Amino acid sequence: MEEIPVIVTERLVLRPFKMSDASEVRRLAGEREIAANTLLIPHPYLEGMAEDWISTHADRCKRGEGLVWAITEKIEGNLLGTIGLNLEPEHLKGELGYWIGKKFWSRRYATEAGEAVVAFAFDRLKLNRIHARHLKRNPASGRVMQKLGMQYEGCLRQDVIKWGSFEDMHLYGILESDYRS
Repeated sequence: MEEIPVIVTERLVLRPFKMSDASEVRRLAGEREIAANTLLIPHPYLEGMAEDWISTHADRCKRGEGLVWAITEKIEGNLLGTIGLNLEPEHLKGELGYWIGKKFWSRRYATEAGEAVVAFAFDRLKLNRIHARHLKRNPASGRVMQKLGMQYEGCLRQDVIKWGSFEDMHLYGILESDYRS
């Protein structure tokens, strides 16, 4: 895929990130609760990290490694968070990941964005499987995965180290055939 496509839902626009989003990414991702509930977001989230991250998106897309979207409000245009799909094209599968800024929690934004990306992955990318993982202590993320039709596939015990402690990860997945039925 040459560039990250725009996806429009009822309330959201999923679009490529722009460098002008960096300060808002830094503000939203910089909240301790966001970093605490995600695997790869550091805390503190330092100056320049958002710019570095955004600068990787276009090349990763062109290489077929993944797609990252800014989740924005359709009307106001406010940045709410992000959703991405790390791709393994040789296996026709991808890993879904997302976070929503704390002040936007509990409004179904992650679910709405996730539904759109899952549909895009199966309909346009022709993937066979999408999986997602969440830290065991973040069950809200698991509820989003369940709403996307993903099935719980197991607990990866002490799978990662987060802030110096081993953490269990819960794994969910959905097959294209599940999605169609």
